[in-house]
Amino acid sequence: MEQALSLLKQEKWRIIDQSSLGPHFDALQSFAMDDTLCTSVGSGYSVPTARSWVHHQTIVLGIQDTKLPFLEDGLNYLEEQGYRYIVRNSGGLAVVLDEGVLNLSLIFPDTEKGIDINKGYEAMWALIKQMFSDFEVTIEAREIVGSYCPGSYDLSINGKKFAGISQRRIRKGVAVQIYLCVSGKGEERAKHIQQFYKKAKKDAETKWVYPDIRPEVMASLADLLHTHISVQDVMLRFLTALKEMSQQIFSEPLSGDELGWYEEYYKRIIERNEKFV
Repeated sequence: MEQALSLLKQEKWRIIDQSSLGPHFDALQSFAMDDTLCTSVGSGYSVPTARSWVHHQTIVLGIQDTKLPFLEDGLNYLEEQGYRYIVRNSGGLAVVLDEGVLNLSLIFPDTEKGIDINKGYEAMWALIKQMFSDFEVTIEAREIVGSYCPGSYDLSINGKKFAGISQRRIRKGVAVQIYLCVSGKGEERAKHIQQFYKKAKKDAETKWVYPDIRPEVMASLADLLHTHISVQDVMLRFLTALKEMSQQIFSEPLSGDELGWYEEYYKRIIERNEKFV
């Protein structure tokens, strides 16, 4: 864990806060942003960067989800429930984003030795534990069976998952990404993914393994901490934790070469999505 903490202790953290852009901020833009920042940080054009983002009523699918035999039936269900959907360019399976879910990305340069994949995950886990250290709870990192997009770094309290971590590595940059179910009902979100898989897979045999969703194993931080907590509250905790671990945090939007990289990555992810859905 000490090695993971050393990743967080950067001299400077650049902050890009996109948590309050509203319902017209599309999730495809977010994934193009993180690819841009990987390129920028990996090349030394930018210092390590922390980005926050919120998307309204969006289901983010993994590439594996696009192989479901009755995908169209599943997508129709999501549309009927008022959700948009996109296919992300990193690993994993379907997750739910809405105004009660805060996403955080930490973008580091990959050193010559390389950042071990677990070290990236543990850095994010350490950050979340630091952010909520004033609560008398244990935040565990282990797979929560029955959750959506299960993984060995699911974050949970008392066996209920409230967050999942993924990684994206390109151009000598590493983006460690987390979704935090801050408020709202984690169980209700899970029910939508449960229904999506029921309709998109039915009883067909598939090459890929898809999760058997148990909605009761998922919850929001507000429920798990027994307190009213908002995305804005968690944003303050996020910025405070980064400030404590660095000499300087500063806000700076994309500029210069980054604008051209962003256009290119955005175009790529749109084209990729057109193939899938």
